[in-house]
Amino acid sequence: MPDFFLVTAIFLLLTIVVGLVRVLKGPTPADRMLAAQLFGTTGVAILLLLAEAMGLPALRDVALIFILLGALATVAFVKRFWVIQKRTGKDDDD
Repeated sequence: MPDFFLVTAIFLLLTIVVGLVRVLKGPTPADRMLAAQLFGTTGVAILLLLAEAMGLPALRDVALIFILLGALATVAFVKRFWVIQKRTGKDDDD
């Protein structure tokens, strides 16, 4: 079973590489932020898989911290984006 966890972790690592393309070429800041959220979510999944495969429960704690940091990063982005949108007067309908 640990081999399955390691293979799945490698597959998820490849999805991060694909998401890097979206961060570099994303047409809007929102696309880039969603790709960054993909990094965080996938990173947490990789850490949880490695915790099970290697029998290291401390990696679960690290994964929980990454979840909290990802939530804070999303809130900060939305707050900043909201302020910029109000300042420029742009709506979603434009």
